[in-house]
Amino acid sequence: MDGLDTLARALGQRTPEQLADLLTRHREPLSHRPAPTHLRGLATALWSYETVHHLVLQLDRPRLQLLAAIARAGQRLAEENAPPRPPAPPSGAGFEALMSHSLSFPQLAAEPVPAEAAYAELGADGPGPDREAATAALSALYEDGLAAPAEDGRTVVPPRVPQLLGGLDLKDFTRDAPRPAPDALTRTDPALVGMETRAAATALSSALGRLLAALAEHPAALRKSGGLAVREIKRLAKAAGTGEDRARLLLDTAEAAGLIALSRNRDGTTALPTAAYDDWLTRPAGERLAPVLTAWAELRAIPTLGAPGEPPATLVRGHDDRYAAPLRRALLEALAALPEGTGAAVPAPPLPEEPPRALDGLLHVADWYRPLAVTGRPMAAERSAHTLGEAAFLGVVAHGTLTPLGRALLAGPDALRAELDRLLPPPLEKAHFQADLTAVAPGAPSAALADLLGACADRESEGHAVTWRFSAASVRRALDAGHPPDALLADLTAASASGALPQPLTYLIGDTARTHGLVRVVRTACCLRSDDEALVRELAAHRELRALGLRAIAATVLVAAEPPETVLRTLRAAGYAPVLEAETGTTVVERAAAHRSKAPAPLPAARRAAEPLALAERLLRG
Repeated sequence: MDGLDTLARALGQRTPEQLADLLTRHREPLSHRPAPTHLRGLATALWSYETVHHLVLQLDRPRLQLLAAIARAGQRLAEENAPPRPPAPPSGAGFEALMSHSLSFPQLAAEPVPAEAAYAELGADGPGPDREAATAALSALYEDGLAAPAEDGRTVVPPRVPQLLGGLDLKDFTRDAPRPAPDALTRTDPALVGMETRAAATALSSALGRLLAALAEHPAALRKSGGLAVREIKRLAKAAGTGEDRARLLLDTAEAAGLIALSRNRDGTTALPTAAYDDWLTRPAGERLAPVLTAWAELRAIPTLGAPGEPPATLVRGHDDRYAAPLRRALLEALAALPEGTGAAVPAPPLPEEPPRALDGLLHVADWYRPLAVTGRPMAAERSAHTLGEAAFLGVVAHGTLTPLGRALLAGPDALRAELDRLLPPPLEKAHFQADLTAVAPGAPSAALADLLGACADRESEGHAVTWRFSAASVRRALDAGHPPDALLADLTAASASGALPQPLTYLIGDTARTHGLVRVVRTACCLRSDDEALVRELAAHRELRALGLRAIAATVLVAAEPPETVLRTLRAAGYAPVLEAETGTTVVERAAAHRSKAPAPLPAARRAAEPLALAERLLRG
């Protein structure tokens, strides 16, 4: 029985719930492959190079050390049991002979390993805490599908593991996470951390809402080379009331959460909200932030960090930093492990040449949680500082310590939603209208209230209270958008906390409504002009031309509801001989238009993950 069969047999012994849990935890790497139709197909997907590479990045030091030890022991057994190597092919041998010789080497194979042999590799072959930690690590590897027990009790691991971990020096077996030196930590006030978390979550909800609203009003154009142009970043940052780096963070995170998509048309590629944004607007603030924070935790990029000497790239297709998410998780888990009431206060980037002692201590701890993603990577200190800066803006970290919101993010979706509901009270449905033509919502307004006041007033301030100011121009904007004056007054009265509107506001709406619409602008796609008045009347009454929506506005002028091309084509089909006239009155010489495909450019296929429990049940049924 080969390794894949061993893994498939072990997977088949799980309950549907256990298998569904594995599918859920590994949804990211498995989503890049077709959904499996049988257990061996799932085993093949789990032990593919890409999946194994993704999974080993998530391993803490004990599990990684044990996995490497099993791989080394398996290779030694393969070498001992391998047949003699064939002689090297002669000079000038063909490709097939060379490949046959290279594939015969035993380092490309591995044998099942007794657990005791792996424990001996780690120096944990005797009873004690190390042995208990190694046993727990082996159970975790089984649970993650990175190892499988054979029928005789031995253990097999993916054949790609020696390639991934062959040059790794993990030193001695370390069962417990280290602690930073006391002088690298600072004291923190839990009450102050709690207040800062609430303020950060409130500000985040407001900034994200304003940024998406600005993007919905004016989609942002991407450069031909990819990514948003700097002018678009500046525009959206101003709309959100935040800095450019934070606007980049919000954009990349919102795209990962499915709230923004890139769409290509003949003029280029633009970024605009998706259909999910409309549903998102109707949800309370806590439910809005939950998918965004979850997306940030899994984001395969550090949005505020660019290449050396360059600004960060935003909304770039194909950008994939597979080490970003495990680094983020390692830093949060390291902060969660700090003694209560302490923090590792890391300054905002750019860092000085000598990394701060607090950051060094934190990285030492984080390295235990994700060794392959932390200190073994280039620019570990700079990457960590930017990650922690993003976490502080999102309310996950404050004063160098993990906030209650950060702990909820680590705990899972249910805990995150519960904490956000606690931090962000239900949105306000009513505002306080004042005689100075302002309306104040002493908290986060609901989507309906924000839409109503945004339609007829200008937002002046943000924060714990949101203020709108009414003016003749803002009321006219609402009337232009089709709000009848009486209905507008009724809607504002219903949204008033006192049940009435101040007299200056009712006068303003009434005065603006009296002068609104005195000048009428006729919407038309084009005009038809002729000096022959009888011909004009004939065209207006012609049955075959009714679809053009012709309407006389003067004895010699008709307006049409269709564009010039359609009008010319229809008139000619009806037996008339019109010509196209330019704005200057000269006749336009028509030329055949160049044909262009109107089909949109193909976008990356959406990830269609089957419901885990249903898929698990189908796989177990065979």
